[in-house]
Parts: sequence; structure tokens; C-alpha cells
Amino acid sequence: MCGIVGIVGRSNVNQTLYDALTVLQHRGQDAAGIVTCDEDKLYLRKDNGMVRDVFRSRHMRRLIGNMGIGHVRYPTAGSSSSAEAQPFYVNSPYGITLAHNGNLTNAAEIGEDLYKTDLRHINTNSDSEVLLNIFAHELQRMGKLMPNEEDIFSAVSAVHQRCRGAYAVVAMITGYGIVGFRDPRGIRPVCFGERVTEAGSEYMIASESVALQAMGFTLVRDIAPGEAIYINMDGQLFTRQCAENPIYRPCIFEHVYLARPDSIMDGISVYKSRLRMGEKLADKIKRVWPDHDIDVVIPIPDTSRTSALQLAYNLGVKFREGFIKNRYIGRTFIMPGQNERRKSVRQKLNAIGLEFQGKNVLLVDDSIVRGTTCNQIIEMARDAGAKNVYFASAAPPVCYPNVYGIDMPSASELIAHGRTVEEIQTLIGADWLVYQDLEDLVSASQEGNPDITEFDCSVFSGEYVTGDIDSDYLMRLDQKRNDSAKKKKGRSVVNADDESIDLHNAD
Repeated sequence: MCGIVGIVGRSNVNQTLYDALTVLQHRGQDAAGIVTCDEDKLYLRKDNGMVRDVFRSRHMRRLIGNMGIGHVRYPTAGSSSSAEAQPFYVNSPYGITLAHNGNLTNAAEIGEDLYKTDLRHINTNSDSEVLLNIFAHELQRMGKLMPNEEDIFSAVSAVHQRCRGAYAVVAMITGYGIVGFRDPRGIRPVCFGERVTEAGSEYMIASESVALQAMGFTLVRDIAPGEAIYINMDGQLFTRQCAENPIYRPCIFEHVYLARPDSIMDGISVYKSRLRMGEKLADKIKRVWPDHDIDVVIPIPDTSRTSALQLAYNLGVKFREGFIKNRYIGRTFIMPGQNERRKSVRQKLNAIGLEFQGKNVLLVDDSIVRGTTCNQIIEMARDAGAKNVYFASAAPPVCYPNVYGIDMPSASELIAHGRTVEEIQTLIGADWLVYQDLEDLVSASQEGNPDITEFDCSVFSGEYVTGDIDSDYLMRLDQKRNDSAKKKKGRSVVNADDESIDLHNAD
């Protein structure tokens, strides 16, 4: 999972890009990057770390220009080395930089084609670099000294024909403008907005509407599946549907966990969808355990708070904040290694004992991935004096890897994979466990926009909407993404110079 942003402005955009990336920091805490364009010159800064750590005052002063793109990253396909921080750059044609949220499922196949047929060199393991070179090659095939919007849209159409998987993209063509486009199923989110100034309109493309709102832009709409948007240096905006058979299949896990609750995605309020998740989960508890003895509902901060509040209201049970979160600890489910995750959970949360002592507590989380967080938190609740500890997940069991855009664990590392609810209950140490039903989850999101009839629910159902995921693909994914593979890869790059040969990145 990543966050992307692109701006065509009327003055220097460096600070606005920085602020937008800060708002999107929840989408990636491993690396950050910004590239700007001024008089056909590119200025880049990118590195591993949080936005506030990657960019110092000296870097910001160098990032001049009225046009630029930015990126924050969690690792997806590829590794977590600083060499793969985005944006990526290719000099031919025109000089193109690109930032990508998602994952190409046929990256290995088309990467080989790029070398053998397109005669292009790929310098990293990142599928984002593959995507950039595909786009660049298709533009180069036009043979135009000065490309126009028609040429750019034709190149995006060719990208759709060659690439499979999930991708929300923002690209900057040096001296011409910024392009944003989305895969034909709209799996990963991206939208655009406008800000009117005395000098004229400015445009921003971003992963979530909250970035637009925070920067004073008005949300125009989401970029449709398969659609491309092009904003030239003069501030003219062009749009075009570039896919043959586009259809909405947005990732429902965005609503469960990935997105901020104050975002609007594809016309759906993330906040309201989480409220409805809580309502439907409360209804299920009433059905399966009508005579429950729950004394208090306590959320596991932060993403479960909205669902937990509505669940408690519908059950007629007290809602209390029983855990205080250390906001400076990153998302634990993405961390490599169980020991690190366990340690981070204890560092991230602290129990308020008086809310647990002698009570039957229902803990509510947005989802259960590995089960590490749940197990540790249940232990913390018991240590704080809870009589019984029940657990509710606002999402169904996560049984399958997310191949479309986040380094979620391999199937073997998912606690729900191949296990019953009763077995999971025992493993996490809960006195009772309840999951949201998939039908209710889909309904909770769909009520926000009835025009979207299907969602990508692959992490719950194992049904991958691109239709190209088989057991061999998942086996290869498991070999690359499991904890032991990450540890091995980490040891192999110790003391290695992992900086890629790229656009100059000054310290």
C-alpha cells in the first residue's frame, strides 16, 4: 500500500506536496519521495523513513517548481530498500517520473518483455519501475517531439492492455504536465480536485480525498476505472476513458482498515461504512448470543473505534476507551517477524486498568491478520483485571494474501488460513470470538454507493478479480513474502550499497 500525490500549481508546490504526504502518511511509513519540475529541470529527494525525517529544510529549498509528484510507501512487490523509494525516473522519452500505488500481477512476465523486446533495463525489483518503463516505451513509440493529450491517452491505453493487477498512478512528463490513471477495475483508490487562485486553477491528484481537503482543494471526483487525467503546464485538464471494458472492483479492505475515516472513496464515506460495519456486527451478536453478558465494549485504537462505537450503541452496552495508543509506533501487522510485532504491540498500547477490572469485556478490532496483536491485547486485558475477554472483528476472517498492493503476509502466516473460528479463538486466547459476515461487510460499503455492485474481497474470499492468480502464483508470493524470506533478504543487504543508479538524489 502506498500514497500518491501530484500537483500542477501556479507557484512552488514543494510545501503543498510535503503537507499532502504528511496527511497520507498512514498509507506508507517506510519511505517517502518528492520530485518537482522547474524550467525542464527535475529536482528529487527520496529516502527511507517518515516524511518528516526524509525532508529537511535544505531539501525543501531545492525542490523548486510549479509541478511535482510525491509518494509514501509500504513495501509491495520488490523490497524495502531505499533504492526502491519512489518516485522512479526514466530519461527517455522527455524525462518521466512516476509514483505508483498497487501491485502488477504480471510484473515478471512484462519485465522480461521490456528487456527482450522494448530494449529497456530495469534496475530494481520494483514493479513500479516496470510500470514506468511500459508507459515510457508506449509514449516513445509515438515518435513525437511534442506529445499532446491524444498521445498520452494512447500510451495509457497501451499500458492497460499490457499490465494486469492493481495500479493507481501519477506520472510527470518533464515540461509537459502530470498524468494520473487507474487500473480498469479501480482496485486502488485515486481522485482529483481543484483549487481556484488569483493566478488561475490548480489541480491535485491524490490517493484519498482527505489530502485534497487538507490542502484547500475541492474534490471534483474519483478517477474512474481505466480512466486517465492529464493536466498540462498551462493548467488545462483533459480526461479520457482508456480501457475497453472497465468495471468497478474497488478494494473493500480500504474501508476496513487502510483508508482514513474522513476520506470519500468512489462516492463512499469510509466513516459511514465503518459505522454500518458496527451496526451489522451488533446485529450478528444479537442473533448468535442474545443473552450475552458483555459489560463494556472497548475498541483497539484507532481504526476500529468507529465500528466499536456503533456496535456498543446498538447493543445497548457501555463504550469505553480502555487502551491508550502511542501514535509513534507504526502499523504492526506490516512489520517483519513475530518478535518485533509482539514487542511493538506492547509499546503501542497501554491498558487503563479501571475499565477492565472485574468486567466482561468485548474488544473490537477492524480485522485479525496474523493474530499477534489480538493475542497480546487479550493478555493485556486479563492482566488489567478483566473477568472475561471476548473479541469481535469488524471484518471477516482474513484467509488469503492481498496480492494487489500491500505486503500482507503469505497465506501460511495468516491465522485464519485453514482454521475454524473455534481454533482461532483458542489461539488468540479469547473466551469468545465473533467475525463479521462477508455479505454484511459488502452491504456496509455498498450502501454508500449502490452503483458499485462488486468489490475486491480477495483477502476474505480468495476470489481474485483480475482472474490471473493461481496456486503457482501464490506459492511464488509465499516464497518472497514470508517472514523467513524477509529476514534472509535483510541479512543479504547488510553493509551493501543499495542505492540505485537514478536521478540525482542529493543529501
